[in-house]
Amino acid sequence: MTAPTEPTTPATASTTSTASTPDVDVLHYSAFTTRPDGGNPAGVVLDAAAVADDDAAMTAIAARVGYSETAFITERDEAARRYRLRYFSPLAEVAFCGHATIATSVALAERDGPGELVFDTASGEIRVETTADGDGPPRATLTSVPTRSRPADPGTELEPTLAALGWSADDLDPALPPHVAFAGNDHLVLAAATRERLADLDYDFDALDAVMRRRGWTTVHLVWRETADGSAGNADGSAGNVVFHARDPFPVGGVVEDPATGAAAAAFGGYLRVLGLVGGETRVRIRQGEDMGRPSDLLLDVTPDDPRSRVSGQAVPIPETQR
Repeated sequence: MTAPTEPTTPATASTTSTASTPDVDVLHYSAFTTRPDGGNPAGVVLDAAAVADDDAAMTAIAARVGYSETAFITERDEAARRYRLRYFSPLAEVAFCGHATIATSVALAERDGPGELVFDTASGEIRVETTADGDGPPRATLTSVPTRSRPADPGTELEPTLAALGWSADDLDPALPPHVAFAGNDHLVLAAATRERLADLDYDFDALDAVMRRRGWTTVHLVWRETADGSAGNADGSAGNVVFHARDPFPVGGVVEDPATGAAAAAFGGYLRVLGLVGGETRVRIRQGEDMGRPSDLLLDVTPDDPRSRVSGQAVPIPETQR
């Protein structure tokens, strides 16, 4: 089966459940954007106590919402601003999801005011700082668990992935080797040699799904480097104007492509760090979703001496007429 060239559009979702599932209130946000028609949509359930012990119910709710991820707060300590957060795709639970974390954080900041939040996830503790910037939507910055990155195996990982994508080795940027990077879950990182190669994504959905399930990958993080790397740094020790474009096939979640993938961005920070492509405090701008018609902006901050990544973005509610 070949994946459709048009992105999968979110299904229209009800905020109430079926008769077999307790009622929950699902908020609809789009993350890594200031426009509801951009970014990556996520469902957000700020009170999931009624389904906290029912994985099947949360999966069913996520499937009905139809977005790549829906986040559920299943436990809370309001005074400490600490929450248990779980993530479900339309098919299964995911250990960590960046864009749903950003969406949940902005929803909480709008309800309770900006400040620090702590989420206990299946991947570990995730701290998020939320701030209010003037008249725009709040901004959330998550700090990932410690990242890591290793070279992809040519035979068992790279070869079948390229075959599923319809790519050849010549389509890859030789300066950015294939790696499997981790920041809560694993992502294969492949760097395209040209923007045109990245834009022309028409892959075998079933074949890529099979490879990803065998290897335990959440997405395949396809990137193209627009600017030179930041290893030299600026005079003040920082590195600016580092820009990548990204696309993330997500067949294991039942979605052709993610418009913005915060978890993959965090893992990509580990990839850049391991390869020595960060000098001082490096900020990377990742442009994603452009080829899907849902442009997204992710800001990634990486330092050479800290294995954690920091991923920032804004989020906005999606009006009912645009769901």
